[in-house]
Amino acid sequence: MNSMGHPLKLKTNYKVLGLLGTIGLILFIIIQVFPITASDTLEQQTRDMISKEQALEAATTYAESQLHVHILSNPDTLVTYQSHSDLYGYLSKEKLIKEYNATFENKYPYDVYRVQLQESNTGPFLNIDVHMNTGEIVAFAQEKDKQFDLVKPTKETTSTTNKEKLAELWLTKLGYDLSKLEIMNSDNNTLIYTDSNTTIGNSELQFKFAFGSERIISFQPSFSVPAEHTAYVENERTKAVWMTMLGYGLLTLALGVLAIVYSALTRRHTSFARGIFLSSFYFIVSMLSTFNMLPALEAEGLTGISLTFGLIFQGLFTLVMAALLYFSLIGGDGLWRKEAGLNPWPRGKETGYGSYVLHSMFVGYLWALILLGAQSVIYFILDLTLHSWSTTDASQSPINMIYPWMLPLLAWVAGISEEAVYRLFGIKMMKKIVKNTFVACLIPSIIWAFGHTLYPIYPVISRPIELVVIGLLFSFIFLRYGYIAVMFSHVVFNSILMGFSLFTLNDPTNITAGILSMIMPFIVASVIYLFYSRKKEQPYVTTPPEVLQ
Repeated sequence: MNSMGHPLKLKTNYKVLGLLGTIGLILFIIIQVFPITASDTLEQQTRDMISKEQALEAATTYAESQLHVHILSNPDTLVTYQSHSDLYGYLSKEKLIKEYNATFENKYPYDVYRVQLQESNTGPFLNIDVHMNTGEIVAFAQEKDKQFDLVKPTKETTSTTNKEKLAELWLTKLGYDLSKLEIMNSDNNTLIYTDSNTTIGNSELQFKFAFGSERIISFQPSFSVPAEHTAYVENERTKAVWMTMLGYGLLTLALGVLAIVYSALTRRHTSFARGIFLSSFYFIVSMLSTFNMLPALEAEGLTGISLTFGLIFQGLFTLVMAALLYFSLIGGDGLWRKEAGLNPWPRGKETGYGSYVLHSMFVGYLWALILLGAQSVIYFILDLTLHSWSTTDASQSPINMIYPWMLPLLAWVAGISEEAVYRLFGIKMMKKIVKNTFVACLIPSIIWAFGHTLYPIYPVISRPIELVVIGLLFSFIFLRYGYIAVMFSHVVFNSILMGFSLFTLNDPTNITAGILSMIMPFIVASVIYLFYSRKKEQPYVTTPPEVLQ
């Protein structure tokens, strides 16, 4: 990090960083990218997916030909990606994914397109699940359900005898041997058959029916999830909620209050004009990303007034977070300048700024590769020690975005905001309290790590362990090179991971967007360099004016 009043210069050994970056890239490719050893954190799609338009056509044809329901023609029909995340999680935990994919996935997929059709403007929705690769229909339900749960019973009733007759006719039509099936549960308007001969691990094949007025309104074949696995996940999710609320939310709020205080106390050493652009960028991109996730929100049942209130709440929350970023930028910059005489976030008017940004970008790329390698090693160690595993999360998938290519914009949001709050301000603030640099880096890293515990990675302590190590590396980058370099390293790190997520969509637009997202930091830094290199730079004067005279 540069001292105040000194020329802007980034001192680094590119040979050493280049070697470490190459090793990091190799580790990342071997552990996270290669299909044989791919990490569950990268979306797995080994076959070409059909388009949403093809899924809609298949669902409409099935509804009219097999269910005898005439569907309204609606260009805005909702088609989303949905996942049986509990089943996938169980298979992932027990290392059964490959066996399941080879044996059952083609007929009983855990990932589907869910097409929400409507017979009339006032009628109930008909959700039809379509295999994402083959286009085959795998399930349907008249009412909206959550991750393959049964629909809520309607007021209409069907006798037990008629339920069984209807279900058996349907199963026979689909080619199932009724002699191998037994009724596991029958209550209200539901009926569940199980096939104890078709199993994987402790999971059995089940056929779930729901009935309306003498008719089937829901049919969902799926493998069961063992009760002990479900209980374990619920317990871990409870831990994650508390870690997020107390370890992240409450302490981040405390940092925000302190940022406001120290912005005022150090106002003579910084400027309140600084941070306006970055905090505005954060707010705009965050809200655009929220609107980009509207299909996922609608799939969760948010429509009309509930959706409007949800968006208003999200807007207010994002505004608060933008304010937190703004004061963290000002307070952090002021603290370092006032108390340490250091220049963590140079101004554009300073001599050599363009070149400084360009070199910060190069350092950011090399460190991002090192971080990817470190992350890969951490995953490997956690797998060996904690036997960590992950599951799917449809709510965060780019498939459920209106424009998936916008996903990498979130890399900039995270890089700009998190490095400002937890490194630029957080480290110096903690240093005032604990007096020890390592502990001052550790505490904000722990707070930051707790903010990622709601990701579906188990046991939940896995993610904090991973991100505390990554956070300490980010802290080192910040202390060594400053805010701009660590911001670039964070942005590049996230852009590469998000770029690979876009690659899984396997279409030219998103593949191009994925590549562009990885080189965008280079483009941004180059534009800044070219812009400031045109300005005539004044040389630093190291000799006192009176001597010159």
